[in-house]
Amino acid sequence: MSLQTDNVVMEKAEDFAIRICKLNNYLVDTKHEKVISNQILRSGTSIGANIAEAEFAESTIDFVHKLKISRKEANETKYWLRILYRTGKITESEFKSMLFDCDLIIKLLTKIILSCRNRQQSENNEG
Repeated sequence: MSLQTDNVVMEKAEDFAIRICKLNNYLVDTKHEKVISNQILRSGTSIGANIAEAEFAESTIDFVHKLKISRKEANETKYWLRILYRTGKITESEFKSMLFDCDLIIKLLTKIILSCRNRQQSENNEG
């Protein structure tokens, strides 16, 4: 149920959260954007926070649930990135770069979630 010590998805989520924090500073200081910047700050940093919670989950079901929440937060972050891009608050290259990172995190989370489900189904079939 625990994630590996050198956890790739956690590392990616932390790096992404740092980018989101820097984006928030840029949006507030340069673009004078406070509302969307707060939304993306909340969802973008919540991805890693939920992965961290999953590491001490009480059960496999709780572990998967926390990762699903993390994936939902990543998807919300993608929404805010699209809004920021379409309103001209971030450039196309900034948008594509951050979207790529966010999509990678979603793919990693989905892979872990499916792996847990498959393992749990195998255990249920054996017992």
